Amino acid sequence: MVCATLAQYFNVFVLVVQLFRRVPALQRLAPTQSEPPFAVAQLVVLALFVWFTVVAVKRFRPVASSPLA
Repeated sequence: MVCATLAQYFNVFVLVVQLFRRVPALQRLAPTQSEPPFAVAQLVVLALFVWFTVVAVKRFRPVASSPLA
């Protein structure tokens, strides 16, 4: 579960990078991707995925296996 969330986070991380490269309004905000708007966007994405992971781990209930009789 944590690995799946981490993999999805990396996909969204790359999505944000691509959005800042290709969307003209975002490109004007952070042309070199080292400006504060880019960092804030990445931090928001990271915070969301940390929260998603914590909630998923807390709510996870493994299925009890039934003994073979």
